[in-house]
Parts: sequence; C-alpha cells; structure tokens
Amino acid sequence: MKQTTGTDKDETDPVIDPALTPFGARVRALRRERNLQLKHMAASLGVSSAYLSALERGERGRPTWALIQATIHYFGVIWDEADDLQHLAEMSEPRPQIDARGTGPQGIYLANRLARDFAALDPEDHQAILAILERRKPGRVDPERLSG
Repeated sequence: MKQTTGTDKDETDPVIDPALTPFGARVRALRRERNLQLKHMAASLGVSSAYLSALERGERGRPTWALIQATIHYFGVIWDEADDLQHLAEMSEPRPQIDARGTGPQGIYLANRLARDFAALDPEDHQAILAILERRKPGRVDPERLSG
C-alpha cells in the first residue's frame, strides 16, 4: 500500500455522493483513513482506476468474490470488518430485483411502488424503511454506519 498526500479526482464525500454503493462508500472511507489514492489501490488489485471508481459509484454490478477478497487483503482487515466488507459487497447491487411472489396484491403493489418511486425518497425515508426492516430481521451492518 502506497501512501500519498495528493487527492484523487474521485474524492467526493460519500456522505454527500448518493451514487456510491455501500461497498464503494466503505472502500472510499478506508482509502481516505489510510490516505491512499484510488489508482494505487486499483494497480494493487489488478484492475483499472476507471473500473474501481465505477465499482465504487455503483456503475458496475457487485464486485466478484476474488475482488472482495483482494480488497480485504489490501486493507489488511480481519474478522468483523472483513465480514462487513463482504456483506456490504453483497448489498451493493445498484439495480436489485424484488421477488414479490407469494406476498399477495398488497405486497406486489408495494414492491412495484418501491421500484418505481425509490429515487424520489429522501435519506429520512430510507432510514424509516431500514428501521422497519431492522425490527423485523436485523442486518449484519448497522444502518447508521451507511450514512457516514
């Protein structure tokens, strides 16, 4: 890992940039904490800077298992933090699908409304929906950590 004092073109604040995926936001935060440039990380992972930047921003699908493992190794994280990165990668599909079969008319309607109107929801709406889901079945990552 090469440290640098320079900044990358991709150094948008993950709290402000809504395009970042959960995995991308965490990777970007880890890079910033360690004062590392995206291009150095990309070279170490064997991918292009453009690809890694696009992956962070949700312009690519979920990262491969091999890339997730390489990222974990690159940052030298273990145990819970490695599990969190793995889980965040799994939850970073920018265009997820909802299987509403068997949920009845109301469930199917809800799934379609979420798909259609999700982009219009604000961060407070996201937190409210996450709170409902967390009460039903807690996730592996604290939703508060996703907002920065």
